[in-house]
Amino acid sequence: MSPQNPEPVSPRTGGHDEAHGGGLGSRLNWLRAAVLGANDGIVSTAGLVVGVAGATDERSALLTAGLAGLLAGSMSMAAGEYVSVSTQRDSEKAALALEKRELATEPQAELVELTELLEGKGIRRDLAREVAEQLTAHDALRAHAEVELGIDPDELTNPWHAAGASFLAFTAGALLPLLAIVLPPAAHRLWITVAAVLTALALCGWSSARMGAAPAGRAVLRNAGGGALAMGVTYAAGTLLGATGV
Repeated sequence: MSPQNPEPVSPRTGGHDEAHGGGLGSRLNWLRAAVLGANDGIVSTAGLVVGVAGATDERSALLTAGLAGLLAGSMSMAAGEYVSVSTQRDSEKAALALEKRELATEPQAELVELTELLEGKGIRRDLAREVAEQLTAHDALRAHAEVELGIDPDELTNPWHAAGASFLAFTAGALLPLLAIVLPPAAHRLWITVAAVLTALALCGWSSARMGAAPAGRAVLRNAGGGALAMGVTYAAGTLLGATGV
């Protein structure tokens, strides 16, 4: 490596700024997960309270339903995320353990494999061999983890962090429709809730599109449209059940 570039660029980042960013990709993933968790909290709780509002205008019933939906949804999100990320972390640790054993028992074969992986990225054979040798000499496990497995050994996913982030994001999202349905006067609460929810969903759609460098307009329409459909269906169901006295 040249003196101007003493450390190899991570193949997952694609540039020096990202490589020196201290887990920029990981932080973006957490932010995206938070936006999606908040979005889930908004839609599910809005659908629930609007559906109940179709059957009754009693504030106590709306508050009870909204709180139950918030707690159930946030706990479900946290538990699901914990299980999912725990499984991912176990898989990553198992893959790293296997790679470590292979490096200890078949170092030459692993060097050839790393060379071929680098060559597959467009580096010519002789240079790929030289890079593979230098990476192996510096930190063989990290080199194989990043190039072969796409794993950063120092940034394995943390299930507790994921569960906590999901719980907080869902709760924050769910609070919006809950407060919007119980605080305003009965004559205005439904339309205030719908307006607040659609505005928040549009903002979530715009944010997720911006983080993914995708067109924002389509994401906003898709997000707001999905929320509007959910509220419309549950309100119709609540109105029907309220009219029949079920």
